[in-house]
Parts: sequence; C-alpha cells; structure tokens
Amino acid sequence: MTITAEEAKAIFPDEVVTHAKTRLISVPGLDKPVAFITIDNGLDHTRPSTFGPQSLVSLGAAFDEAHAASPAAIAVTGKPFIFAVGADLTAVEQATDRSQGVTIGKLGHDVFKKFTDSDIPTFAFVNGAVMGGGLELALSCHYRTLASNAAAIALPEVFLGLFPGWGGTQLLPNLIGANDAVTVIFENALNQNKMLKPADALKLGIADVLFDSADYLEQSLLWLSGVVRGEITVPRKEIDRGEAWDAAVARAKAIVAGKTKGAAPGAEKALALLELARENDLDKGYAAETEGLADLVMSDELRAGLYSFNLVQKRAKRPAGAPDKSLARKVTKVGVVGAGLMASQMALLFIRRLHVPVVLTDIDQARVDKGVGYVHSEIDKLAGKGRISPDEANRLKALVSGSLDKAAFSDADFVIEAVFEDLAVKQQVFAEVEEHVSPEAILATNTSSLSITDMASKLKHPERVVGFHFFNPVAVMPLLEIVRAEQTDDATLATAFAVGKQLKKSSVLVKDAPAFVVNRLLTRFMGEVIKSVDEGTSFEVADKATEPLGLPMSPMILLQLVGSAVALHVSETMHGAFPDRFSVSENMKKFVAAGKGAVWQWDASGNQTVDPEVQALWQFGDTPLTGDEVKNRALEALAEEIRIMLDEGVVAEAQDIDLCMILGAGWPFWLGGITPYLDRTGISEKVTGKRFLAPGVASVPA
Repeated sequence: MTITAEEAKAIFPDEVVTHAKTRLISVPGLDKPVAFITIDNGLDHTRPSTFGPQSLVSLGAAFDEAHAASPAAIAVTGKPFIFAVGADLTAVEQATDRSQGVTIGKLGHDVFKKFTDSDIPTFAFVNGAVMGGGLELALSCHYRTLASNAAAIALPEVFLGLFPGWGGTQLLPNLIGANDAVTVIFENALNQNKMLKPADALKLGIADVLFDSADYLEQSLLWLSGVVRGEITVPRKEIDRGEAWDAAVARAKAIVAGKTKGAAPGAEKALALLELARENDLDKGYAAETEGLADLVMSDELRAGLYSFNLVQKRAKRPAGAPDKSLARKVTKVGVVGAGLMASQMALLFIRRLHVPVVLTDIDQARVDKGVGYVHSEIDKLAGKGRISPDEANRLKALVSGSLDKAAFSDADFVIEAVFEDLAVKQQVFAEVEEHVSPEAILATNTSSLSITDMASKLKHPERVVGFHFFNPVAVMPLLEIVRAEQTDDATLATAFAVGKQLKKSSVLVKDAPAFVVNRLLTRFMGEVIKSVDEGTSFEVADKATEPLGLPMSPMILLQLVGSAVALHVSETMHGAFPDRFSVSENMKKFVAAGKGAVWQWDASGNQTVDPEVQALWQFGDTPLTGDEVKNRALEALAEEIRIMLDEGVVAEAQDIDLCMILGAGWPFWLGGITPYLDRTGISEKVTGKRFLAPGVASVPA
C-alpha cells in the first residue's frame, strides 16, 4: 500500500509522529557502510515512540532510502531507552468506519514487510522498551539484538481486547514455535499483561543475542559485521507444525476460555490466526490479520478496551480531585498498627518502596515477632530469586522492627492501622496512637467499609485521618482507594496521594461512603447472586450465570477468596447503611457459623461439586431463576448502585468507577470496567433512564 504523507495526515491529523531517519555509517570489517535507521518521536522516554499512519509512512520512506544506498546491512533502532511500543491507539479510537481499519492494518504490514522481504540483511537493535507493533517491527527483521536493560518486552494486545495485528500472530510462532508463542501472545497478556525480561526473550529465541547497555550499539554493530561476513551463524529453531502445534492451539484455547469465557473477540481472533500461522504463508496471514483488525476496530469491545487502557495509563496517573502535590508532607518513618497478614504485607511494601523505617505493633510479642518474621522471610525469598542483592536484603530487613508500645510511633510521619474491622476498636487504636505522634502525623486506615469520619470523630486532630484502602494481595493489586472523610484536610490528602505514588499504586479519590467503591459494588453484585440461590436457583446455575462477562472469577470462587466471614460482615455493614438495597442472607449466616469458607469442593480428578454439608445447611426457596435472569438481576443492581454513587458524589465521574473495578477487582478491559458494558447492553437506560457515558466514549461512534 502506498500513501503519501498528506494522506496519512488526513487519516490521523493529531498523531504524535515518530520520525525515521537514515544515515550511513562505517563498521569495522565491512566494505560497504551500514544504513542505520533511528525511530524517534522527539520526546523523552516518558512518551515512548508509537506508530500511526504518518509514522509508518516515514519508516517506509527511511527504509527505501536505506535500501537505495546498497549498504552491507540495514539496522533499525530507537531513541534512548525506547525501541517502540506499538501502534498509536488514538488512531484506532478515531476510526469511524471499517475501511480506516483496513488502511491502518495494511499500511503497517506493507511497511514492516519491507524489512522481511529485503534482499539486504535487516537487523533490529532493540535498545529499550519494545511492545506490540514495536516488537512486530523487530520480528519483521532478519536478526535481533537486545539491550540487557530493556524495561518492557511484550505483545500486550490480547490484554487490551485486540490481537497482534502487524505480523505478530504469524511471525512469532514461526520463529520460536507455537507453544512459546502461546505463552507470549495469550498466557502473558491475559496474566495482567506480564512482561518478558531480556533474558527470557533471549531464551525463547525472540532475541538472537543480548548486550549490556553501556556499549550496546557498538556491540550490536560489531555483531552485525560478524553476521554479514559469515563469521557468526544464528541458529533457528526447527518448527513442528504437527502434533506440537495442535497441542499449542489446544493450550491457547484453554487459556482463553479460562480467562475470558469467550467474552473477548480479540482473543478469539488471535486463536484463529495462530491456527492459520501453521501454513507459514505471510501474505495470507497478513491479509487475515488486516481483515480481523478492521472487524475489531468497529467493535464496542475494542473501544471499551482502549477506554480502559486510557484510564489506566492516563487517568490513574492524574487522579481526579487530588490536591496540589506541593502540599504533601515528607514521610521518613511509617508505623503499622497490627501485625497480621494484611499489616505485614503493607509493612513489606512500605519498606521496599519508601526505604524508610517501619515499626509494627500488636497486642502481644508473639504476634509482633510473627509480623516482623513475615517481612524478613519475604525479603529473603526476593534475595533467593535474585530480585534483590544480599546487601539490599540486609538493608531492608534492618528497616523493620516491632514493639508492644505505641510510643515507638513518636517520630513516625505516617501511621496506618490494619486491626479488626470494628469501629470501636479502630477508634480506640487511633486515640492511643494520637497520644504519641506529632499533630502533623498522618493517621491512615485500611478499613474496607467503615466510616472514616466516625473513626476520626473523637480525636483532637481529626483533620489528619484519611482512608488508605489496599486490596489483597497488597503487593499485587494496583488500586488504592484514598478516602476523604468530612474533616480530612488537603495536606493529609496530598500526603496520602504522594505516598500512594511512591508505593507504585494507582490512587482514586473516594468520598467517605459505606464500603467506598469496589467493595460496595461487589457486595451488591454478590448479594443479588446469593439472593437468587436463597430463592431456589441452584449453585451451579447461579455461579455460571456471570460467565458471559468474562470476569476473573465466578461469584462463589470470589466468596471463597474474600472469605465468607468478611463478606458477611461487609454485607451486614451495607444492610445497616442501605437496608432497601442490601440484604443479609440467613443462609450466609448459617454458612459462616458452620465454619464454611467454600461452596465448591474438588475431587482428585478436578471435578467440581457442591460441598454436601453446604447443600444440606442451605434452605432453598421454590422460585429458581435461569442463568440469564440471575445475570440480568445482578447487572441491573449494579447499574442502580452506580447511578446512586455518582449522584452521591462518591467519585468524580463514571470513569473512576470503571478504573476502580479494573484495578481493584480485576474486571476486564473489554468490559471497560463496567459502565460501558451496561451502556451497550441497554441496562443503563433501562434502570436509570440514561447512559453513564456519552455515545462514542468506550463505544463505536454512532
């Protein structure tokens, strides 16, 4: 496909253009120069280079210029720390008809294929972060070197609701084998977009050689010279297109079914393209990628996925309503009240990210010792895996201590409590802490549902109390709900956001309302599912009812993960606050009283059945629902609750609800969190009389 720069600009006039420039350089051992192409958007490493239509035209022109010089080889590299991170997704968002998707897909294929079809050897010098279309450009070259400090290596498209659409589904399995390609394209992408480390990329065969960053380009050019002269031979895997490919496709299907329940069209397209790649016919494969991309570009699921991506990449970095960061106070020591598992996880995170002393307190020495011991053992595990050095491990372990006396907090700037979820207990804890800390010290609570205003009401300085709600497991879940109570001042709030950023969490400002955002919505959602079982729906039907959404786990598995006693406690709190919308199941009370934590049990073969003791204690009604009825009831309840929360000002906008559900509950990108799904299924308007988002936001423009 040949289009001019003017035509490319007309497709996407607002593109941040990545310019490709060619120069000829002499390399020892070669009679001819090497044509060296650098791709650079002119911005620093915080704005990685991407490919939109104008960028692709520039790259194609740079290749043509390089090829015309008849060099010994053509090499392409990126700006410092960045090779390229893929397509400029804004171009996809702005597409208004299918033909634009075809143009974007075909243009990328045609430009990248120049490097593949070249009669002159082509090399990708992957000098930094490389994802999506950037990795597909590298795969399109004949050879690849990789910098040992490359920060991110991935094909994340399936995570976004897309698929690698510029050759990735065809080139990767034919380079490293179908099974390893499944790991990169499906398994890693659907495992919260897991990145490859440089050593992983080398082991898989994505990179041919790894060089240290200090003299990376010099080493790469010398290696190129050796390859061109025939002194270095790069081995390639023999690809099994028979039984091994069958097994890889079966594994990919199992991963997709387990993670998406068939709800993600991008993943389904990727499966079909993996099967097609077995033929190793690039023209046929690329044509199929282009058609699949054009279909997805005009799907609501992909638009919702891109909306989610923008929430996580942009909105999460600039939290709505956060005070000016200049108001934040410095934190030089942290106190943690409690030494249980959640408190110990928090202590570990504070130590690893803030590198300041952390002191744990609890009601007896055994608990304190156990909490400190947990932190030490987790640091030892990190050292054992080589993720931190022995010296760093020793430094980190020296930062944690324990005490029975809250006077140990006297010089702490930030004290967080993680004790039993009881208002009176938490009020007592804060009163005791306040006797020892300075008036400016922040008092934070990890409560999941209690009123922070009430918690602070009896203190001398209630203005320094803030909600700081982590999700479990603390190290993994990226969301932090930062809750402003009625008297919380701006300096306290600014400090909380600053600490959240240091902890590498995405923070959302939440009003002090029962259960905040994630737990409130999950409790309402789960409550409707449990109610349907109480009324007579079987556990099997109720638990499978939400599968079409592609949620990370079913309601009953979520109940098991959260803990039945915790779930019951939150439902009781919510019933107390909103008795007309949140009910408390008598069956759940019996379930918890019996010490039960799970509905399901599994035999040695992995077959899942209802625990007969649970079946016996549960009293079922005589009005069972179908799976669709359960799903619709739960979704309609969500729509009602979200509208009420927005009217109450619990968060600034629907986008913050979605961000919370993506980062705090793991709800999929292709749902857009939740409100885009409720909009596109008509549930929003049915329940609340209007959409949550304007048409064209997280959906195809009308």
